[in-house]
Amino acid sequence: MSETTSQPETISPAEFHRAAGVTDWRVTGTGPQAVFLATSLAHAASLVAPIVTAAERFGVLPDIDVRPEAVLVRVPYRDSDGIPGASTGFAAAVSSLAADLGLHADPARAQTVGIYVAQHSQADVRPFFTAALGYEPLGDTDAVDPLRCGPQLAFNPITGDTPARGRTHFDVFVPADQAQARVDAALAAGGRLVDDSHAPAWWSLASPDNHGVDIASWTDTFE
Repeated sequence: MSETTSQPETISPAEFHRAAGVTDWRVTGTGPQAVFLATSLAHAASLVAPIVTAAERFGVLPDIDVRPEAVLVRVPYRDSDGIPGASTGFAAAVSSLAADLGLHADPARAQTVGIYVAQHSQADVRPFFTAALGYEPLGDTDAVDPLRCGPQLAFNPITGDTPARGRTHFDVFVPADQAQARVDAALAAGGRLVDDSHAPAWWSLASPDNHGVDIASWTDTFE
C-alpha cells in the first residue's frame, strides 16, 4: 500500500529540498536523483530490493541504475507537471536504507545531460529526431528515450534565426552546489565563457572549437 495520504500531488525542486531526510539528493533536469557509492557490484545490488520495497510503499516509480561503483536512483519526470509529492518520503527512506548497507551518498556525482535542439522558427524537427532515435514526445517541446537511458531532447526556435542553420548544444544539469566548480573546470580545460547573465541558473560556455555547452543548476532550486 502506498503512503500518499495528505501528500501534494506534485512539488517543486525547492519544496523537495525543504523536506526532511533528503540531503543526499539533488534535482537535475530529469528529476530528483541520488548516487550511492559501492565497493562491488554485489554491494550495489544489495540496495535494489530495499528500493523496490520503498517504491511500493510510497507509490513511486524510480529508475535504478546499478554499477560496480555505485547505485544511481532517480525519480524521473514522467510528465511536465512536476515532482511527485511522495518522492520526499521515498528519498528519505532510500537514504536510510543505503546508510544501513554501508552505501554512502556522493551528491556531487548527480547530473543529467540533455541536448537542446535549436531549430528555425518555421521548422518542426521533433518528429524527425523522435523517429531517428526511437524517442517519444514529452510535453509540447521535449522528447525522451522510452527507457530514459539516453539524453533528453528539448526543441525550441532560436531568436534571430537563419533557415537551414542549426545551433544545437548540450545542456549539463548539475547540483546547484556543484555548478560553479563545473564551470571553472570547463574554463580551465580550454573553454570560453559565452554568457553568464543568467548565472547561477545557467552559464553558456563554448569549447575551444566553438561547440556550445550550458552548465545549468536552476532545476535544483526552482520554486
